[in-house]
Amino acid sequence: MTRHKALGSAFLLDTWRSWLRAWKPFLSIMIISMLGVAVLTGIYAGCRDTFLAANRFYEQQGLHDVEVVSTMGLTDEDVGALRDVDGVKDAYGMRVQRVTVDGENGRNLAATIQEPVGAHVDVPYVREGHLPDADGQVAVTEQFVHDTHAKLGSTIRVTADGDEDTHTLTIVGIVTDPGDLSNPAGYSGSAFRSSVANDYTFYMAPGALEQTFGADPDVYGAVVMRLERAENEDAFSDDYESLVSSTVSRIERDVQTKREEARRDALQKRAQDELTRAKEQAYAEIHTAQARLDAQRSQLDEQLKALDAQAAQVPTGMAMPEPLASAQRQWVQADAQLKEAQQQVNTNKQEIDSRFTAEQQTIDDIAPRWYVQSRTALSGFSSLKSDISSIQSLGNAFPIVFLVVAVMMSLTTMSRLVEEDRGLIGTYLGLGYGRVTITLRYALFALLACLIGGGLGLLIGFLGIPAFLLVVIRGLYAIPDLTLEYDWLYGSLGILLFVVGVLGAALFASIRDMRQMPATLMRPKAPKAGSRILLERIRPVWKRMSFLNKVTARNIFRFKSRLIMTVGGVAGCAALILCGLAINDTVAALGPNQYRGVDQYDMFAMTADGDEDELHSKLVQDGKTTAIMETRIESGEITNGEGSSTSVQLTIIPESQLGELNTMFRLEPARSNSIFGWVHGGGRAQPVTLGDGGIIVAQSAAQSLGVQAGDEVDLRGEGTQPHHVKVAAVTRSLIGAETFISEDLYHRLFPASPVGEAASEHPAITWNAVYAKLKGGSDEQIKYVDQLEDDAIVLSAASTAYQAEHFKFNLMGAVVGLIVLLAGSLALVVLFTLAHTNVSERIREMATLKVLGFYDNEVHHYVNREMMVLTVMGVIVGLPLGRWVAGLLTNVLNMPGLYFEVHIAWWSYAITVVVTLAFAFLVRLFVNPVLDRIDPVGSLKAVE
Repeated sequence: MTRHKALGSAFLLDTWRSWLRAWKPFLSIMIISMLGVAVLTGIYAGCRDTFLAANRFYEQQGLHDVEVVSTMGLTDEDVGALRDVDGVKDAYGMRVQRVTVDGENGRNLAATIQEPVGAHVDVPYVREGHLPDADGQVAVTEQFVHDTHAKLGSTIRVTADGDEDTHTLTIVGIVTDPGDLSNPAGYSGSAFRSSVANDYTFYMAPGALEQTFGADPDVYGAVVMRLERAENEDAFSDDYESLVSSTVSRIERDVQTKREEARRDALQKRAQDELTRAKEQAYAEIHTAQARLDAQRSQLDEQLKALDAQAAQVPTGMAMPEPLASAQRQWVQADAQLKEAQQQVNTNKQEIDSRFTAEQQTIDDIAPRWYVQSRTALSGFSSLKSDISSIQSLGNAFPIVFLVVAVMMSLTTMSRLVEEDRGLIGTYLGLGYGRVTITLRYALFALLACLIGGGLGLLIGFLGIPAFLLVVIRGLYAIPDLTLEYDWLYGSLGILLFVVGVLGAALFASIRDMRQMPATLMRPKAPKAGSRILLERIRPVWKRMSFLNKVTARNIFRFKSRLIMTVGGVAGCAALILCGLAINDTVAALGPNQYRGVDQYDMFAMTADGDEDELHSKLVQDGKTTAIMETRIESGEITNGEGSSTSVQLTIIPESQLGELNTMFRLEPARSNSIFGWVHGGGRAQPVTLGDGGIIVAQSAAQSLGVQAGDEVDLRGEGTQPHHVKVAAVTRSLIGAETFISEDLYHRLFPASPVGEAASEHPAITWNAVYAKLKGGSDEQIKYVDQLEDDAIVLSAASTAYQAEHFKFNLMGAVVGLIVLLAGSLALVVLFTLAHTNVSERIREMATLKVLGFYDNEVHHYVNREMMVLTVMGVIVGLPLGRWVAGLLTNVLNMPGLYFEVHIAWWSYAITVVVTLAFAFLVRLFVNPVLDRIDPVGSLKAVE
């Protein structure tokens, strides 16, 4: 027992000493594991912290799960019917009032005033001041304060839609709308989701809308609902989306049609009763007037008979007495007046008949339309989910590459470590130690390195990287209580993933040599048999190579495992660096490629319905435009065959200006993000033209639904029912979600769309927007658009020159910078590990060179040249690999209204090459001293 204990102690002591001597491989595995776990957990943790904070905020403020809005208001009966739907916890009616706010320089701003729904539903988050508690008070959002420079105590003048009276309200609170967490003070304003025209949300005290604007207290603008099991679900998860979708389907199936009909009947009955009373009153007045005229006619007839009788008594040939002649003239005048009055009564009756007929038609056309919406209809919720999910998808993709590199480096390191201890392993086997015991010596080494590295990676992943990401996220979204949190399960699984990979590589390397007999292991391993390489068979080249170059070539290509590991490791790291730079270039090129490539117009301007003629006249009078295309812009929605939908900007093109569309937009077929993406040349494809056979969908809108040319989709316009339509083409577009439709096709799909007054056989379309080309340079164009935007009739105006220069996506840029930094760190560690392994397995060879008379610098050159050639080969393989991975990752970034078309600048390729080679030169600084310390005599001593 004592003997075995001593041997056990000696074994453990020798194991500990061998671990201390192998500190470099230990450090390599530890750092690679640290970087891998940090990448795996860091981006995930930052996104998870954001989602958790947003979830807490939504629950704290009671953000509704489902909302129903109607084109003709909702009643308490509607609220009750919705409350009885299976799965609905409670329903609340919301009173709203659309108003126009007097802005600076006579510009009007659109806003919606709400009354509080309840103490626990859609409660605005108070940033400053307090919520209104009296008439005449209002709470405004931070966005409004940011845009108008208002402050607490300021007053605003508002006018209700359809009313001419202006009301003055005092700002008593600055709040955050629970449905929109965008940070107005950050850099979100430069993002791609700028709305066509700002629409602000205000809050007033309960009952204030009725007191201030005379709003009907029995009619709600919307009904909001909380669902029974929604509180226990993550609002950004598929389970929550499924829960809400099923409830929405039940509402649309069981409640919507019945309540729409009930509301229609109630409105028609009320309107019909009012019309009946108006008819009775109007016709009574007509009848009274007619009766009065009839009485007057009777009197005139009697007077005429009396005058005729008097005239008959006048002798023939005698002049008419003056009194009688005067009376006759008066009668004629009275008769003319009576006929004129009769004509007026007849005209009034005809006008009343026409008016009542039109009003009756209006009553018959009453058709309330419900829109059942989930949180995805809230732009703030959708943009938050889309932005953070896209970043999270990157965090899920990159760790795979890190894991593969970690396994490769661990296999290389442990294989070399076992190879160095080959004789010792044979000795231990000969002394009776079991193979499992000896294998544990190396497995525990790899396990300890991986656990320490994983632990450090968790610190970086749950503290360092999220802290950096949250700084950027706070610039996009003003989420209260955004804190760092640790996920024990995910963190543990992250370490376990790398432990399995690294430990598996260590076990494979150990068990592979343990299968041999002890006597075989104790003898030096026979050198690899000499063989010719392919280059030797190319005689013209081989003859012209120097001796050292031939040695270098043979060393590189004869040792296949070293070649594969080195080239693969360097290629993976170079690919990661290029991929990060490619995403950065892709994001940076979005603005110029869209606003200077796809968009050929210089200015877009939008006005309210009714002001379109004034806007057109102003543009013509200003003389700054060279071409103008009138359009109508509406909010729309496209739904694919699987039921998935996305919001789009529906752009209606007049039939007379279909040809102008291709001068304002470069309509080309959608491009692919394949590895051959760089061969696509601008303008080579045949342009797409718009006709009446289908709609044109922008690629940035079609990609999220998987829609392609020739597919059938359901298209919904603003305030219309969805209709089936063919997608004629999907065109290249990077920013926005435009869907183009011709005027005739729009009329066929939506014949009763109330966008204008009747004209011929179709309702007239109000062209509320224009695309125009401007004179002058970019600065002059930007200046003119800024001046135009200040005009009171202009709701929104945008300059493509300004958008091309100022488009930013800061969140993606921050993540890309982080990825490039981590990829560069991984490249440095990989090169160091490969260089160390290369030297350690060739110490006898280096010692031989020194004995043969090679100077230290010559030895350096001999070794480093091979490493540099392998590095260059790895870079050559890594560049196309990085381009391919970039295409895959940009396809993962599936964001509504944004299509990532891979664009890699030439300097990104150059930076990748320079950085990788610079790391290789840096590694030489660590390797050269190791070569100098090699003892020729000790290294060449026989193992026996």
